[in-house]
This record gives sequence, C-alpha cells and structure tokens, in this order.
Amino acid sequence: MDVKSVIEISRDQMSKSIEYTKLQLGKVRTGRATASLVDGIKAIYYGNPTPISQMANISVPDARTIVIQPWDRTTLQPIEKAIQSADLGFNPQNDGNIIRVPVPPLTEERRKEYVKICKKYAEEGKVAIRNIRREQVDALKKLEKDKAISEDERKKGEEEVQKVTDEFVRKVDEYLNHKEKELMED
Repeated sequence: MDVKSVIEISRDQMSKSIEYTKLQLGKVRTGRATASLVDGIKAIYYGNPTPISQMANISVPDARTIVIQPWDRTTLQPIEKAIQSADLGFNPQNDGNIIRVPVPPLTEERRKEYVKICKKYAEEGKVAIRNIRREQVDALKKLEKDKAISEDERKKGEEEVQKVTDEFVRKVDEYLNHKEKELMED
C-alpha cells in the first residue's frame, strides 16, 4: 500500500458517507411531493414486509400528490395501511385502482423541526468523514513506521487526506444548505 492508495480509499469511503447522508436528507419531507417520501415504507405482501417501490409504480403528477399504482390490485389495502401506519402525516386515498397520497403543506414549526433533523444528519455525515480521515492518517503513520514511506511522503499524504476531507465536508454543507432552502420555501 502507498500514499496514493490511501487517498483513493479515503475518497471512496467518504463518497459512500456522502451518498448515505444525501439519502438521509432525501427522506426528510419538504412541502413538495417526491417518490422518496414513501421509499422506506414496507407493506405486507404474501406475509413478507416488501418495499412499496417493489409492488407498484410510484409517480408524482404534481407538487402536492404522490400516486401509487400497484401491479397487483390485492395489495391496495396493505399499501394503504402501511402508509397510514408509517406516521408521516399522510392520509392516503384508495379509489380501487390507485392510491393517491396528498402531501399537506408544512407548518412553520414543522419546517424548523425538519431543519434540525437535517442538521443532525449532516453532522453525522461530517463525523463519519472525519472518522475516515483519522483512520487514513493512522494508516499513513503505520506505513511510515513500517518504513514503506518516508516522513515527507506521510506529511504530503496527510495534507492530501485533509484536502479530500475538506472537499467532502463542503459537499455535506452544500447539500444541507440546499435542503434547508427547500424546506423553508413553500
């Protein structure tokens, strides 16, 4: 292993942390309808909890409605129940063929609550990135100790890992700012 591979590992692991953070932020509800709002919901299908996305087409015809069209009409009831019990504040409407999920606008209080949740997710993402940095710096120190790299190479490597860390922390901040703006506008 050399400095270059340590940097590559850092980049790879940090981008996974970013993806996870984006996924978490995407689950936070804004005033707009998105298919990701029902992503984590599972309905009982032949005795097994199954993600709704594997049981139906999910579309968003307008900013306030999610439409769920099951492939098997016998799953309408379980999907409707799953959405109600998911406690997202949605009241699905089943017309016998499709389920319409009206997305109510957010109150100012809820928006601020969601911003706090987003900040918590972003901070968790930054902590994960910093932990990766620490692990990779330790790996560089071990390489130096094992005489695989020189002290100068280790220092350069640490600087490079720090640059990568700063880049990814900036990305988390950008995603958070974007999500905050999205939450606070109607």
